[in-house]
Amino acid sequence: MSLNARLEPVLYLFAGLFGVAGVALAALAAHGGGEANLAASASAMCLAHAPALLALALGNVRLRTAWLAGLLMIVGTLLFAGDLATLRFTSSSLFPYAAPTGGWAMMLGWLAVAAGAVLRIRP
Repeated sequence: MSLNARLEPVLYLFAGLFGVAGVALAALAAHGGGEANLAASASAMCLAHAPALLALALGNVRLRTAWLAGLLMIVGTLLFAGDLATLRFTSSSLFPYAAPTGGWAMMLGWLAVAAGAVLRIRP
């Protein structure tokens, strides 16, 4: 069993979790007061990466780098959105540079998707 196939359920899981978190954070940004910009930014990242993870799960047989892209996007979104949500609720960060580290991980995940065009699996 390929690494892509083994990671497929994880991609579906986080697609769903990021989807629900994105909607909840959007509602918080709209109705929760406080530093709504933090919740809105976290929501945007969750809602942008949920369908990307779903697409990676569905296309894992054609994209050799799906496992790497998915893991980077999961870790990146957790760090970025998690840091912003933690900052919103506790006024402190997860750890120094957590959000930028997450941002870099997400960007590397998208580069892994692009690398999949070159390293694609031939039918």
